Amino acid sequence: MAPHFRTALFALPFAILTGCVAPISVHEGTANPAEPKTVSVEKLMATADSEPDPMTAAGRTLDALRVAARAVVSGKDSAIPEYNYLTGRLIDHLIAAGVSPWQKSLEVESGSTRYLLRGTEPADLKDPGRTFVTCDRLSFTGRYAREEAVSPGIGAPLVAFLSKNGQNLRKKQLPYRSVTAVVRFNGNEATVDLLDPYESLEVRVGGRTLPLKADFGSNIAYGLSKERIDKLGLARLINPSRYDDTARLLMVQPYDPDRIPVLFVHGLQDTPASFAPMYFDLMADPAIREKYQFWAFSYPSGYPYPMPASLLREQLDEVAALHPGHKDIVIIGHSMGGLISRLMVTDVGDGIWRSMFGTAPSETSISGYSRELLEDSLLFNARNDIDRAIFISAPHRGSELATNIIGWIGVKLVRFPSTLADLRNTLVTSLSLDASGFQLDRFPSSIDTLSPTNRFVRLINEYPIRSTIPYHTIVGDRGKGDTPDSSDGVVAYWSSHLDGAVSEKVVPSDHSAHQHPEGIEEVRRILHLHAGIPYRANRNLEAPPEKEPFRPLGRPHGRR
Repeated sequence: MAPHFRTALFALPFAILTGCVAPISVHEGTANPAEPKTVSVEKLMATADSEPDPMTAAGRTLDALRVAARAVVSGKDSAIPEYNYLTGRLIDHLIAAGVSPWQKSLEVESGSTRYLLRGTEPADLKDPGRTFVTCDRLSFTGRYAREEAVSPGIGAPLVAFLSKNGQNLRKKQLPYRSVTAVVRFNGNEATVDLLDPYESLEVRVGGRTLPLKADFGSNIAYGLSKERIDKLGLARLINPSRYDDTARLLMVQPYDPDRIPVLFVHGLQDTPASFAPMYFDLMADPAIREKYQFWAFSYPSGYPYPMPASLLREQLDEVAALHPGHKDIVIIGHSMGGLISRLMVTDVGDGIWRSMFGTAPSETSISGYSRELLEDSLLFNARNDIDRAIFISAPHRGSELATNIIGWIGVKLVRFPSTLADLRNTLVTSLSLDASGFQLDRFPSSIDTLSPTNRFVRLINEYPIRSTIPYHTIVGDRGKGDTPDSSDGVVAYWSSHLDGAVSEKVVPSDHSAHQHPEGIEEVRRILHLHAGIPYRANRNLEAPPEKEPFRPLGRPHGRR
């Protein structure tokens, strides 16, 4: 049996089986007490831990926390771990008691002291339905689990879970949010401040200015483990119309006008979860955290890729209306996501329309929903809000797997609504009027538009990427190097390679080059240079040669 047929036969069962295995799982346990502990605080902690009533335990914890805070204020940095641990336990007790000092001041009794407890929080956390979990009680396992992206300092990192309501979605806000709790005392008054670690790098405690402790990965890991969005990948390939409402662009962190957006676009039968390993590794880099913010586009991947590309344009228009003047975007697309990303940086106008129909749009007799869909998918130019593109394992000239048995299986499985059957009929009628028309017995799926013989694939390669937008390629290879015959098992080098790329990195990986350490490091290198940050590899990995000098970018969008 030929190798590509063996790959195809096993690909679908493997996809179904791996969809049942969580790429990252969370265990909520008991936090380990901080070491070393002062004798006075250790006794107070033991008293609090043995208290069954959570409000009384909160009071006893405040007793211990006040002692630790005094030590920190006096200059004893050795007391900071103890302070952080106690702050986390105070939050746990308040959650267990079902009370919130951020919504209403509380009186908390410790047995020896009555505390007045208040709270402050960022404006976007003022959601009565939100909940918290302390990060020091979380541990993660699974193939997407990575080392913690934690910045040392003072405070207790938390994951805040916001309500998944329409308002948050309209704001493009991810429901899982990173915050850090800091407790400050003024006599018997205590304030629990929830701080945004992206905004507050330092915090005042007493008369001291200290770095704020932050956890930049647990919110994403926790969200992935709870929501299991990875399960949507296969479902949205097979029945994309059922999941139309899942197409959206979400911001992984609160919007910041001073940070450069990095936009992840996933591939066929995938979700933004596939970028988790890259995100965790990038967020472990303080320079990346300081300069960039991360967004992700999620979409049903069963549709031919010009359709989700039109959805992405709509989402980007909404972001521009919501945050006018945001900095230009670095777009990173994997596999079919790379093809969608390419449509964001390519000037086509009505060229593809004319090639397909033989007439200008104004002279083509198509109306109603069919025309609207075709205009959205076929009439476009490069966006002015994208400054750089990175294509990873992208089949720019198609993939031969789409034409063999795996393509046949996929085509048989993908289901579309009757509205797209109507569009098929419209296309058959319209194209048959032109000498370049073709027979179309069904509506094309995303797998069809990944075929090297697909008409759209052939046509789009006639249009260059806009000359003012630099782009890079990262290519997977399973051992043959950057030769025309090399392949990542899904996409061949001849399809991923682009002559005009500023740089090209060949990664010794399968099709998941965006999860390979060398692929991730190459993205980190590009982001450093894009923002004008001196680059030094944190691994013994060789960077590819540049074909032109880097220029620091990140302008407000539209200034070309």
